[in-house]
Amino acid sequence: MSEDCKEGSACAVDYTKESRIIDKVKYEYILPTLVLLFLIIGIGLHFYNVSFFKGLIALVWYAILYFIIGHKTVIKAIKLLMSGDFYNEFVLMSVATIGAFAIGAYAEGVAVMLFYEVGELLQEAAVNKAKSSIEALLKVQVDVVTILEKGKPVVKHPNKVKVGQIIQVKPGEKVALDGVLVSELGTLNTAALTGESVPDNKKKGETILAGMININTPIEIKVTTKYADTKLSKILKLVQDATGRKAKTQLLVSRLAKVYTPIVFWLAIALVIIPYFFLGDAYLFQMWFQRALIFLVISCPCALVISIPLGYFGGIGAASHNGILFKGSNFLELLTKVDTVVMDKTGTLTKGVFEVQSVVSENFDKELLVNLTAVLEANSTHPIADAIVKYANVTDNRFESYNVEEISGYGLKGEVNNYKILAGNTKLLDKFKVPYSEKLKEITETIVIIAINEVYAGYITIADTLKDDAKNAILALHSIKRISKVVMLSGDKQLVVDKIAKQLGIDEAIGGLLPEDKINEVEKLKKEGRTIAFIGDGINDAPVITIADVGMAMGGLGSDAAIETADVVIQTDQPSRIATAIKISNSTTKIIWQNIILALGVKILVLILGAFGMATLWEAVIADVGVALLAILNAVRLQRMKWS
Repeated sequence: MSEDCKEGSACAVDYTKESRIIDKVKYEYILPTLVLLFLIIGIGLHFYNVSFFKGLIALVWYAILYFIIGHKTVIKAIKLLMSGDFYNEFVLMSVATIGAFAIGAYAEGVAVMLFYEVGELLQEAAVNKAKSSIEALLKVQVDVVTILEKGKPVVKHPNKVKVGQIIQVKPGEKVALDGVLVSELGTLNTAALTGESVPDNKKKGETILAGMININTPIEIKVTTKYADTKLSKILKLVQDATGRKAKTQLLVSRLAKVYTPIVFWLAIALVIIPYFFLGDAYLFQMWFQRALIFLVISCPCALVISIPLGYFGGIGAASHNGILFKGSNFLELLTKVDTVVMDKTGTLTKGVFEVQSVVSENFDKELLVNLTAVLEANSTHPIADAIVKYANVTDNRFESYNVEEISGYGLKGEVNNYKILAGNTKLLDKFKVPYSEKLKEITETIVIIAINEVYAGYITIADTLKDDAKNAILALHSIKRISKVVMLSGDKQLVVDKIAKQLGIDEAIGGLLPEDKINEVEKLKKEGRTIAFIGDGINDAPVITIADVGMAMGGLGSDAAIETADVVIQTDQPSRIATAIKISNSTTKIIWQNIILALGVKILVLILGAFGMATLWEAVIADVGVALLAILNAVRLQRMKWS
């Protein structure tokens, strides 16, 4: 322990905890290793027929080994039997191994229990590995924060901080709460939220989210959200809840295991009793009892009940490591059936960062046109409105807006001083019967059309840029065999949408849609028998995300409504991760079915061989524990796969 890590400090606690974990791991693996060593020695002594290693000595030798490795399993089996639970792996293993001792198969009895315990250890190690990527995300959350009270720094837990208070973040520290930057400038690492390691320069008034890391100078942030309501807290809650939602395959196998185990248990008893009535004097109890024990060992559904949830857990872990959060293993399975991907344009394929390119006025002062529009747009949270407000940079306090109404899918209506203003698309002007030139509909850029006092006054051209990986995202989706169609839906005009669709290679693009129109388009596709994944980022996308078979949200900087209603959250805000999510789902499902076929195939084969006396307890050990180990190792592969 370093000198800086004083006794009782947080780092000392972490160090002690880590030491205990290491000691526990060492202890858990030392015992099976020693038991295996002495088991091999015992088998060697028996093989070479060493004179002293017989009878009571051999029994005591193997009994000690059995007690060391299997006492916990036997005790658990006894407790379960006392509670009325007969059909479980602990009872099966205990009955089978004690039965092996009863017929003199000491080495086999120890081997069955040893390999079972090793399988349990490997399962635990595999689960811990799968959890590690999720736990790495959970560590992003901060448990202390410095707030300024009367100009003095005070350290508190983030849940004690009120909205409106100022928090101070030093270089290298993580931001604990969502807020807006009070300092003039700040450089932050947003990798925990967006997956982008490139530093993000923030200016005064810009949004700062919990989980970002301050890089350079100390900054001050005005808190806008309570600790429990931060975007990071909500995302972490989704991750923690994810493993509780089980896939249909997982639920089916769990139900089958509950039926299958008691059936084989009673078949094993029947295998001892029924031959007596047919064979008469030729009946050998020990032979048929041994066959029944083989049945019991094989009947344990370890490979199934261990590897399947581990496979799904590994899939969720691998996805979270790649910045994709599944809200349950059921969505991992459902995503493999998707054949049509539908996505929103702004914020999903484009950056959603708009800039004013030009202003065109018709018989109206250009500066006044921009100022009036900006004052009206200041009442909206839409990215286009933000772009106009920033461009105008109105400092004249004489301008005041009132009676402002935002008409979803159309634009804004309101009054600024003595001017009645409409700012939006052509549909807005059509709605209020304001005449305008039809040439406006031929403009391929995004434009905000302005009418003042019910007369067309001009337009402002706005440009959005495609995300860096947008084209690769569409190419990756087209490379997946099952995906037959990629569709883009947008409220932007058709000319703009067609232009972007052509650039990216999207199969179908529909523009000029209101939020309810997007729902109708998705429902049309569903009526065609398609399984839909919809990806969006805004509040207006939440209803569409809800009705899609699999709803996906851009979660890094997307709206809370979209994140909360989605089944899958792409934390990095990269559209290329849509294909990654589908590939992870496909790989997870493939591995799970490999494990199911392997486990059931080998078990059925050895069950038949065991019933006819063609398999020994050693084959039973391989069929049960060996297959379980193979299934676990197969599931662990998910953590090492690459989906780029």
